[in-house]
Amino acid sequence: MSLASIIVRTHGGARSVEYVVGTDDLLLNRNTRNVESKAIIARKAKELLRPDSTIFLDSGSTTTALARELDDMRMIVFTNSLTCAAELARLERTRTIMIGGTLNRYSLSLNGSKSVEDVNALSFDLLLLGVTSFQSSSGFACGPDDEAALKRALISRAERTAVLMDSSKLGGKSAFKICGLSDVDHVVSDGNLTEHFKKYCEEAEVTVL
Repeated sequence: MSLASIIVRTHGGARSVEYVVGTDDLLLNRNTRNVESKAIIARKAKELLRPDSTIFLDSGSTTTALARELDDMRMIVFTNSLTCAAELARLERTRTIMIGGTLNRYSLSLNGSKSVEDVNALSFDLLLLGVTSFQSSSGFACGPDDEAALKRALISRAERTAVLMDSSKLGGKSAFKICGLSDVDHVVSDGNLTEHFKKYCEEAEVTVL
């Protein structure tokens, strides 16, 4: 039986084992959902990039869509994502550097204590951050705890942070908090964010693209 098919009984109902143990869905599955929204986000996020800058491209299906769209310009891109690195391999002027860590076979990314250690030795102009969900009461979150720890470390080392998030992630629930809305500078989305969320962003002085 595959992990994706296991259901765990909980108080008041049942949930998938991915939710209970904090494992996000397979990246292959996420790549096939909300494809147009991710393409819109990728095009918007490109406008934040500048030549001769240093960025970190987080793991995820939306950041992979952005990597696919990147122009070949002179800059340094750090990433923990195998899929982002594969997309960036076509670029000649862009220097791509992968951090170390333990492979998450669901997200095809590197995480864990080694990843956090590597990130704490770096600094970058812009972080393009992937998230799994947002709730007004708790902020941005994701499934695995080691990914959440890495994302928090990334935010601490970035001059600016841009969250790449399609509108379907509003109101979702994930096990581990990453940060609050006030901890980021931009939210790049698909144009379908709720008025309530946009008001939260305005109050937190976060730019919505």
